[in-house]
Amino acid sequence: MPNHLHALIALKNSDKSINAVVSNAKRFMAYEIVKRLTDYEKRIVLNKLSDAVTPSDRRRGKLHQVFQPSFDCKNCYSEKFIEQKLKYIHDNPCRGKWNLADAPSEYKHSSAKYYETGEHAAYAVINYKEIYDMDLTT
Repeated sequence: MPNHLHALIALKNSDKSINAVVSNAKRFMAYEIVKRLTDYEKRIVLNKLSDAVTPSDRRRGKLHQVFQPSFDCKNCYSEKFIEQKLKYIHDNPCRGKWNLADAPSEYKHSSAKYYETGEHAAYAVINYKEIYDMDLTT
């Protein structure tokens, strides 16, 4: 999506919380985004990201606000709920204001093609059924 990301994230055998993992990922992506914007001298964008920093964050040394501070996590405890979320993720680029593709499998950043054909599009995908014991209640 142009301004947000949907993902199924599994932390099997990890002692880290999902919030810590996402927070760290956003921080490292933000550093890389700012570095690339700096390398390409995208001053207008860098100024917008700088203007978005709150005064309290600026006092702590923060220079850019790349991501919204929000994170909407839905715990998936059943295969039915995972399938519902996966359908939403796959359909989202094809609906409403986005209309980024005619079909979910045509959106280049989607896992829909993999789930439909077994072929990876732009990114390698692991089927959620390979991660979870499918003893989940449906």
